Amino acid sequence: MPQQTRDKHRLAGLSQGLLALGLLLLWCLLWGSFTPLTIITGILVSIGVSFTFYLPGVELSGRINPWRVIVFFVVLAWDILRASIHISWLAFAPNFKPGNAIVGIPLNTRSDLIMSWTSTAISIVPGSIVVDLDRSGSILYVHVIDVHSEEDIQRFIQEVLDTERRLVLAIGSKAEVVRVNEQHALAHGRKDR
Repeated sequence: MPQQTRDKHRLAGLSQGLLALGLLLLWCLLWGSFTPLTIITGILVSIGVSFTFYLPGVELSGRINPWRVIVFFVVLAWDILRASIHISWLAFAPNFKPGNAIVGIPLNTRSDLIMSWTSTAISIVPGSIVVDLDRSGSILYVHVIDVHSEEDIQRFIQEVLDTERRLVLAIGSKAEVVRVNEQHALAHGRKDR
């Protein structure tokens, strides 16, 4: 068996194992205990769910950069705080004039995992929500509030692409890292690592 095939099978097994472990943990948390009976039934339920509701495997890159993961979550927390304050201000601003838009944002990656995590990260930040995802074209359609000009829209698009880039740098494949760095360099006129 060629090395690539073995690596693919190993990653698929790792993916299924992580899914089963996550389901087991969720089961135990739902029951509120980690007794042997809860763990055994959790294993049975996770196996049953995995086979009954089969989904195609999510391809993992096999690469995690712990520092970039920390950076991603710190920046995400900052974005949530900043946006919460902004939305609170808009709610009580006496002269607020609504300006909303649905923006199509082409992402730089084709990874289902990165696309879904990017859409989740964008949606949990107040003031924006992903309304559709074109998987084949890697396009997120996002409803965003408080946009009044093309500059506001471009700034929001860049924020989404920066979120995607932070995710790719944290968990993306080496090829994806190169691609988002090239796109970032084109957009900003420099090369970051």
